Amino acid sequence: MKGSVSICCFLYLLLLQATAEEEEFISVLRDRSHIDETLRLAAEEKAGDYAGALQRLRKIYHSSIKPMEQAYKYNELRQHEISAYPGRTLGDSATDGEITSKPMVLFLGPWSVGKSSMINYLLGLNDSPYQLYTGAEPTTSEFTVIMHGEKIRSVEGIVMAADSSRSFSPLEKFGQNFLEKLIGIEMPHKLLERVTFVDTPGIIENRKQQERGYPFNDVCQWFIDRADLIFVVFDPTKLDVGLELEMLFRQLKGRESQIRIILNKADSLATQDLMRVYGALFWSLAPLINVTEPPRVYVSSFWPYEYAPDTSRELFKREEISLLEDLNQVIENRMENKIAFIRQHGIRVRIHSLLVDRYVQTFKEKMSFFSDPELVFKEIVDDPDKFYIFKSILAKTNVSKFDLPNRDAYRDFFGINPITNFKPLSAQCSYIGGCLLEKIERAITNELPALLSSINSGKQPGLSSCEATGCGEKPKNRYRKN
Repeated sequence: MKGSVSICCFLYLLLLQATAEEEEFISVLRDRSHIDETLRLAAEEKAGDYAGALQRLRKIYHSSIKPMEQAYKYNELRQHEISAYPGRTLGDSATDGEITSKPMVLFLGPWSVGKSSMINYLLGLNDSPYQLYTGAEPTTSEFTVIMHGEKIRSVEGIVMAADSSRSFSPLEKFGQNFLEKLIGIEMPHKLLERVTFVDTPGIIENRKQQERGYPFNDVCQWFIDRADLIFVVFDPTKLDVGLELEMLFRQLKGRESQIRIILNKADSLATQDLMRVYGALFWSLAPLINVTEPPRVYVSSFWPYEYAPDTSRELFKREEISLLEDLNQVIENRMENKIAFIRQHGIRVRIHSLLVDRYVQTFKEKMSFFSDPELVFKEIVDDPDKFYIFKSILAKTNVSKFDLPNRDAYRDFFGINPITNFKPLSAQCSYIGGCLLEKIERAITNELPALLSSINSGKQPGLSSCEATGCGEKPKNRYRKN
């Protein structure tokens, strides 16, 4: 009997100790209320206004920009220089999936610096069955897309690529090996109704890129081109810059306005050591970010547990709120950014069409009865400056020389698409539909700026916003790129 009582007492004491430890563990969890407040997750959105603007944007794209894309095969133009068109691959055409997609936040950086932990913290997934796996060793080997859904489920990469309603179908071009390393996670979350997170495999400098089994840098470039905000995360123990990280920053050229550098796990250091690490981080990144105004650096610890004692708690909290405000601004401006993106895309399609038209006209002018068509066009495409192809576009239209694509891209383009397959712009007109050039120019100069202005002024941007007036009035130019 006494032995049974002793065992019961012992078990009871173990239970009390476990309960005390659990209460102590819960007590060190950080308050997350500032996340919901800063991101305004409790506020109700005007869904009707957003849907109306989105519907109008899709109508402008399909009626005024897409026909020109198709007529001059814009999606078959290839540009290989990373810096040629910062923010987007030149030959990509816009799709419904990209027009309707939510803003994308991309997490990049070395392995085990806290990228997955940061996503868990922002979404409140810690200690839930659905949290992203984290650890001291390299843990994330896949590109993980965390997005909104009616129920919690995982989506295989092959399914994401096959679904044309999503914006991920172009990823199929990177092959089956990559699609096996792509996974989507859907969950009903207020923040994911407004934004999509992408967690990437950590950079490991001692691993050869080809050992990944897919073109890692090309995949990163695809996500970089579509990201509205890019978090490049470091921690105090991983500040060295190797070949893979250097290549990554080369791919980020031209996207400095979207980049935010995060020095994570800052409460693991004393204040004096943290200052030295902060300086070392700038010293390491200075050769890679050659701009007058470097990206903002946020110093904090982005995980759910309380800051370590005797550290700059107030500073870390302010830095965290400042980063959340940055994220909220991207969410708040998502419709304006979509309009700006479609307008920028329309400008590129227009320039491409004007150049193809100029090649067609020059070819017809140089052809005679006794000429060899192949030799004539080879001379034109090999030396377009001799025939003022690009200079004539700059002289006749309001086109910046910095927006002109690479000349070599057209040698490849016409190698796939014979010049005889294209009609001049003057022939791309119909009695009912009008002229393609006039429609795309009206969209760029009138319709898209008017739609943007209606959003900024709080008016209802319904389908009839431009149709009622013909968009003939000169709108206030509110177009901007964040």
